[in-house]
Amino acid sequence: MAEEIAVEASMQSALNELEIQRKKISELKTKAYLFLAAGAIIIAIGVFMSSLLIAAAIIGGASIITSVVFFSNAGQKFTEYRHEFKQRVVAIALKSVDPSLEIEYKYGLPEDDFINSQLFTQQPDRYSSQDQIYGNAGKTCFSFSEVHAEYKTETQTKNGRQEHWHTILKGIVFCADFNKHFNGITVVKPKDMGSTLGAWISDKMPIFSSSSKELVKLENPEFNKAFITHSTDQVEARYILTPTMMERLCELNNQSNATISVSFIGTYVYIAFPLEKDYFEPPVFKSLLTTESLNEDLNVIRFMYGIINELDLNTRIWGKE
Repeated sequence: MAEEIAVEASMQSALNELEIQRKKISELKTKAYLFLAAGAIIIAIGVFMSSLLIAAAIIGGASIITSVVFFSNAGQKFTEYRHEFKQRVVAIALKSVDPSLEIEYKYGLPEDDFINSQLFTQQPDRYSSQDQIYGNAGKTCFSFSEVHAEYKTETQTKNGRQEHWHTILKGIVFCADFNKHFNGITVVKPKDMGSTLGAWISDKMPIFSSSSKELVKLENPEFNKAFITHSTDQVEARYILTPTMMERLCELNNQSNATISVSFIGTYVYIAFPLEKDYFEPPVFKSLLTTESLNEDLNVIRFMYGIINELDLNTRIWGKE
């Protein structure tokens, strides 16, 4: 109880101090937007009233330059504010879930690890990851990071080549020690038209399949309705995806906003959660003291932490060989 009170007092103190920084940044950004809008309006008036064009250009230009200065100051202060928020507020929130949890907000899942997880067949042309949170839940070490991975396509237009960027994943990739060395690679992906067609070709016309993985036919109807499973080791895939594990993955999937992807590689289980918003970011135009955004962050942390129990990874069914 004393520890909880100390954590709560420490959190409140950090929020109160950061709220002062937030208000200053909010004021600077508001002024920047106002000067930018005023400059644009003044220049537009000058364009319509040619006799005032030079004066409007000078005054409007000065207003826009002033807005740039305010934006620059706000940007510098936001960098400090964001650093303090992650190091103090998010760090305290993590400790309230489990003392072992830490955050390295400048780092995330390395691109090579993302590719090697084989959660997605498309390799990224543009990749970023941050906010790596790691620690232990019982006997099991785990981590998760925000990831934004995209691939590029190009089309030829009359004005030249045009680039198009497509999202592979915007969300969180969770990784945990499965306490078993996998001999093969097993991947569980959302069931959609493309994956269904690919699975049909792999099953009926394996000669046309370029993948070394084979379709794994499982007996859980709910699981098969949501996912398609491929593996390089049919026996091991069935050994991993027990009826209980499939039920747990279905339950985890039901708690998510979009269908998850899962892979079992090396000694790890990887899970990709598509998400629409960035977490662990401090608000600028909303008060920190309402704790609305912080509660959303805490819910994500608790959800990720709870996966270890959801999948029962602390029960050492297997030992590492």
